[in-house]
Amino acid sequence: MGAKVREKKKGSGEWWIFINHNGKRKAKKVGKDKRVALEVAKKIEAKIALGDFNDDKEEEQNPLFGEYATMWIGVTVPATCKPSSIGDYNGILKNHMLPEFGKKSVTEITRLIVKNFLMKKINKGFATSTVSHMKNAISGVLNLALDDEVIAVNPAHNVGKIFKKQQAKLTIQPYTQEELKKLLDCLELNHPLYYPMFLTMARTGIRLGECLGLQWKDIDFDDRFINIQRGFSKGKIETPKSGQSRKVDMSLQLTATLKELSHQRKIDTLKNGWKSVPEWVFVKSNGNPFHESYMRRVFYKAIEQAGLRKIRIHDLRHTYATIRISNGDNIADVSKQLGHHSVKFTMDIYYHWVPGGKKNEVDRLDDFDGGATKRNLSATT
Repeated sequence: MGAKVREKKKGSGEWWIFINHNGKRKAKKVGKDKRVALEVAKKIEAKIALGDFNDDKEEEQNPLFGEYATMWIGVTVPATCKPSSIGDYNGILKNHMLPEFGKKSVTEITRLIVKNFLMKKINKGFATSTVSHMKNAISGVLNLALDDEVIAVNPAHNVGKIFKKQQAKLTIQPYTQEELKKLLDCLELNHPLYYPMFLTMARTGIRLGECLGLQWKDIDFDDRFINIQRGFSKGKIETPKSGQSRKVDMSLQLTATLKELSHQRKIDTLKNGWKSVPEWVFVKSNGNPFHESYMRRVFYKAIEQAGLRKIRIHDLRHTYATIRISNGDNIADVSKQLGHHSVKFTMDIYYHWVPGGKKNEVDRLDDFDGGATKRNLSATT
């Protein structure tokens, strides 16, 4: 009695478990990973020894990847991810995972199969971050099978090197203070409805989703700060990226602009017959928040009209940071305003914008006589 592991056809690379229990013999295909087959066989032998082995249950077909994928996207992802991520993972499953793995038994999926799949995606030109999301999706689905004790190990774990040498970090190309002024002047002249929103992003460094998620109750005009408590992405409210709220300071110009917008909103409420002033700070004519894709189109149109080089809307955040750091502002405060988890993280991104005027610190390396001592080089040779 027991369970033994071997290839049914020698050299095929397909590993089977041959079970001998209560006078019955049966063979069970595991897949191409011998280590997995040995782990499964060990568990079967343990069940036999304890008297817990159920022939009928073991004969049931192993669940498919697609079955666990349905459970993962329906239960695990909503419980652990932001609403905006659910749509992303849905797309990954539908377009990549299910066509490849959907009808495969989870016991047939090996580390080599996962690794080859990911490498093919890289070779097709998919971004490293996208392939990483694919790997996370596969791993998340197979973790359910692991928890269900259908597989002994998760083949998506420790797949080894699948990427080339890590790609260089995205080069930050923020606007200068002069370029930013030119953009804001263009917005104020040609797109006055959207000017307050872009000014808010430029003067605070908050993200687009955080800006769209602002409500009037978040703004303290007396102490001149905004409380960032939520984001607005793909039509849904979510927590800020860091998961925590934070306060960002308002400049005098921004404070005056938002006060004026608040006054105008009250006028719009009466004019449009709204029951109350919309809670959102930046809204369309119907009182609902703007969609981020629409605001990106407005942004790129304004760049074109201003005759400026094209940047991403997120680069307004980088522009805020680099202008402040270049002006010698306290980098710890800049980091706090941006909502970064550490000053080191901020320094890693914006180090090149730290002013290089600290020559007095280098000068202190010289001798104390007020100048570099001239050596008699011939005396040392």
